[in-house]
Amino acid sequence: MNLIHSTLIHKFHSPKTPTAGKSPALIMLHGRGADENDLFGLSQYLDERLFIVSVRAPFQFAYTGGFTWYDIYDIGKPDAKMFAESYQKLMQFIQDVIKGYPIDPVKIFLFGFSMGAMMSYSAVLTHPELIKGVIANSGLIPENAGLKLGWDKIKGKPFFVSHGIHDSIVPVAFARRAEELLKKAGADLTYREYDMDHQIDEESLNDIMKWLEKQL
Repeated sequence: MNLIHSTLIHKFHSPKTPTAGKSPALIMLHGRGADENDLFGLSQYLDERLFIVSVRAPFQFAYTGGFTWYDIYDIGKPDAKMFAESYQKLMQFIQDVIKGYPIDPVKIFLFGFSMGAMMSYSAVLTHPELIKGVIANSGLIPENAGLKLGWDKIKGKPFFVSHGIHDSIVPVAFARRAEELLKKAGADLTYREYDMDHQIDEESLNDIMKWLEKQL
């Protein structure tokens, strides 16, 4: 269900508890092989003041019938052409959301899972002025994606990084690398490892809920 015409298909959920003025927003970015419905079900557990938008990646993923942001040659090494197209579409989409929905443009949070977390990192590290904070689940920082990352511009910016110590898709070493880089840049980092695989479990979701409430 889209009220705005933009680069990416999406669904949205208006706030259950409206705030004075425009609402804070949470943009959800799913992982490989999923779609806009994958993370959207978590909306019921998140802060009721949020205007939630869940986005579909632009490329069909043949193996599951879902969608993907790009193909990969190895973990952290995306197909350059597909990644560049997805990145550009995502950045335009964020601009369209700001213009087209009743949200506060200085209170936009990204919620990414796996490949969606990498896209979230890509957005905030290239255009930190657009993003209030990031929740990165089971993902990695795009150090090898051809982007110029603005490490000097994210000091004090809030990040919640969640990863399973048993992750069989994106090893936890990538999260620890993200922790190292974000701390070095002076980000306001909350870093958590959980006794789980490549997923969002009840414990991590509860911590995300608390973190978001604190940010709002």
